[in-house]
This record gives sequence, structure tokens and C-alpha cells, in this order.
Amino acid sequence: MNPIFTAISAYVLVGILGGLIGVGVYLLLRRAWLKAQRNQAEEQAQQIAQGARREAESLAKEAKLEAKALLIQAKSEAERDEKAKAAGLAVEEKRLTKQEESLGAKASVLERRELESQKREGLLTKRDEALAASETACNRAVKEHRQALERVAGLTVEDAKRQLVSEIESEARLESAGSTKRIIDEAKEGAEREAREIIARSIQRVTRDYVSEATISVLPIPNDAMKGRIIGREGRNIRALEAATGIDVIIDETPEAVVLSGFDPLRREIAKVSLERLMHDGRIHPTRIEEIVEKVKTDIDKLMVEEAEKIIFELGLSDFHPELVKVLGRLKYRTSYGQNNLYHAREAAYICGTMAAELGLNVALAKRGALLHDIGKAVSHEEEGPHAMLGADIAKRYGESAKVVNAIAGHHEQVEPICVETVLVASSEALSAARPGARREALESYVKRLEKLESLASTFKGVQKAYAIQAGREIRVIVRHDEVDDTESFQLSREVARKIEQELTYPGQIKVTVIRESRYIDVAK
Repeated sequence: MNPIFTAISAYVLVGILGGLIGVGVYLLLRRAWLKAQRNQAEEQAQQIAQGARREAESLAKEAKLEAKALLIQAKSEAERDEKAKAAGLAVEEKRLTKQEESLGAKASVLERRELESQKREGLLTKRDEALAASETACNRAVKEHRQALERVAGLTVEDAKRQLVSEIESEARLESAGSTKRIIDEAKEGAEREAREIIARSIQRVTRDYVSEATISVLPIPNDAMKGRIIGREGRNIRALEAATGIDVIIDETPEAVVLSGFDPLRREIAKVSLERLMHDGRIHPTRIEEIVEKVKTDIDKLMVEEAEKIIFELGLSDFHPELVKVLGRLKYRTSYGQNNLYHAREAAYICGTMAAELGLNVALAKRGALLHDIGKAVSHEEEGPHAMLGADIAKRYGESAKVVNAIAGHHEQVEPICVETVLVASSEALSAARPGARREALESYVKRLEKLESLASTFKGVQKAYAIQAGREIRVIVRHDEVDDTESFQLSREVARKIEQELTYPGQIKVTVIRESRYIDVAK
């Protein structure tokens, strides 16, 4: 065997043995350390247990002492409560004793009062019986007295009551009518005086000439030879002109003049301007006539808008919708009883603005409502309905305010006014229409209106005769003096005025005057 290998093996064995010995020593030392730790822990546990026992014993002693103290305190408090309750019971017993004594005294008083009440009740019963007997006797005496009065007067009680009530009602009615007349007269006098001053100041500041427009236009021509050219070969030119304009062209023996006849002022104007341009141009034939008429229609539309804008500028107004300006311009060739509607609207706006300024109201609103009040007439031939309501719809459609719309709709009292300016618009419209010469009326309708006015007033009881005067602006009613007294005359004037308002249509206003004449005749012999 190799000696080197043998030496190495010996060293290894020695190392292994040394390691095993070291492990054994480590284990012994660790066991001894663990045992020492366990003994130390047991000693600490015993010490903790002994400390806990001592602490528990001390806590128990303290708890016993505290319990004893609480018990003593509870006993003392219970004793105090018992003493307080005993004192309270004593006080309550005294109070109840006093109350019992008081109730006894009251009971005795009530007994005495009850006895007195019984005595009084007996006395009252006797008095009631005596009063009932007296009342029966009085009723019998009143009945006998009433029967005696009825026999003497010849009237029953009910008849007398009715007669008395009738007389009182008649006297009250007469007194009421007199008072009403006096109050109304005073109010009318003051209101009419103030209104006349305002209207006079307003109208004198708006002075305009009037020319009532008719249904014909007379067009001067250079010479009579032009008549033949207007007529044309076999009348073709005049037929073409009449067909294009819808106006009758009358060529007669009137020297150097042609008459254009038609109820539509716009068509008459178109025909007049077209014929003037044709004569100036010199070329008069059907084709040229149609061209000129179409061009004139376009020019007239522009002219109407320009005229409306001019009037709006004159009045100092602004912010009108362009379509509303077009509708307003169409009034230039519309008339009412011969009065030009556009110029009537302008004048009404001036009057309304002046009155609004006198009264301290909104001048711009008053002018605007008065200027637009008749715009419904520009479309009244195209749509159904009253022109006031049509105009209100147009104004509302194009953005006018509610007050302006109300002023337009209410200028003929078809709707209730919502502002004072609406009443001013109606008044200014009536003033402009009622100016002398502002409007004309057909003779036949004028005569019929006067006859209707007189016959309406004659239907009232006591009327002897009625006369319409001042072109129908006033009616004089003559009554029989033996059938109608002064108070009834006053009432009759109001009733006639109300009936005229309800049954007649008329421009402006009608004054009703009732005349009562008393004549006393005697003969000296």
C-alpha cells in the first residue's frame, strides 16, 4: 500500500472523528442552554402568577370598599328622597284640605243661587204668560184697525203696498234721471271743452287741401289727329289698350282730350301714364302698347314704394319691414268715398301724433298706428274679412308691436283697446275722414241714409217730427210736450243716439237734439 495514501486516510479519519466530537459537544451545550432558558421562563411565569394573584387580591379589596361606599351613599340618598317626599305629601295634604274647604263654601253659594234662580224662573214664566196675552190682544187690535182702514180707504194692504212702491219707484227714477243728466252734462261740458281745445290745436297744425278723386281721368292730347292714332286701324289700338289696362278709353267730340274711365285708381293711373308715353314715343300699335303697359306697371310699383318711404320719412318713423312698406305704398291708388287712402293715413298720423304730444303720450306709437290703420284696404279685394282685422294680421306678420296691432284692429271698435293710443288712432281717423270735402258720397246712398235717420228717430214714443240737417251730421227731434217731459227728453236723446250707433253706418258722428216746446193759450174776452 502506498504510504502517502495511508497517511491521507489517517488524516481524514482524524478529521471525521474530530467533527463528530464537536457536534456532540455542541448538542450537549445547546441542551444545557435550553434547559437553563426553560427554568428561567418557569421562574418568570411563577413570578408573574404571584404578582397577578397579589394584584387580584388588592383589586378585590378595593372593589369591596367601593361597593360599601356606594351602598352607604345610596342609603343616604334614599333617606333624603323619603324625607323630601314626606314633606311634599304634607304640603299637598294641606293644599287639598284648603281646597276642600273652599269647595264646600262654593257649594253652599251655588245652592243659594239655585234657589234664587228657581224663584226668578217662576216670575219670568208669569211675565211670559202676561206678554203672550198682551201680544194676542195687540194683534187682534191691529187686525181690527187694519180692516177698518181697508174699509175706509177701499184698498187692501197689498194694493196699498204696490201703489206706494210704484210711486216711490217713479220718484226715484225721476230723481235719478235728473241727477244723471246733471252729472253727464257737467262731465260732457268739461270733457268736450278739453277735447275741442286739443282737437282744434291738432287740426290747425295739419292743414291740407282736398280734391275728391273721381272714377274718370281726363288726359290732354296734342291735337285731335292723335285720337285716330289711339283708335288705330279698325280700333285695334284702343282695344289692345283697354285689354292690357282694364280701363275704358272714351274718345268723343271733346276737343284735345281723352277720357279714361274705371273704378280702380291704380289701373287708371297705369292707363294714363302708358298713353302719355305712347304719345310721346309716337309708335302706337298693339305690341308696343303691351310693352309700355308692362313697363309702366313696374315703374308704378317702384313709385308706390318711394311714396310710402317718403311719407314714413316725413313722419319721422323708421324700422318698417320692406314688405310692409310695399303694402303701405299700394294705398296711394286706393280711395274711400273719393278720399285717397295713403294721404288720409298720413294726415291721420299727423293729427294723432299732435294729440298724443298734447296729452303726453307715446307720439311715435300714435303716429305708427295711425299711418298703418288702413293697410288692410290694400289687400281687402284679395282676402275676405274686415279691413281692420286684415291690416292687424299683416302688421303682426311683419313684426309690429302688440299695441300697433291693437290700434289697427281697434280703429273701428271691432276689438277692445289695450292702450290710450288705440283710442287716439280711432279719433284721428274719424277727424281726417270727417273734414269738409274730404269724402264724397253717392247721392242715392246719401238720401237713403238721411231718410233712414229720420225714420229711425220717428219710431220712438212721443216724437212728433224728426229732421236731418247739416248733411246728416245732426238730427233735430221734436217731441209732443204733453207726452214727454224734460227729464224724459234727456233720456230720449240718449236712446236715439244709441239706436243710431247700432243700426246705421256713417262717417264721423251725428248730433242728436231733442226739442220740447210748451205753449199755453188763453183768450181775453
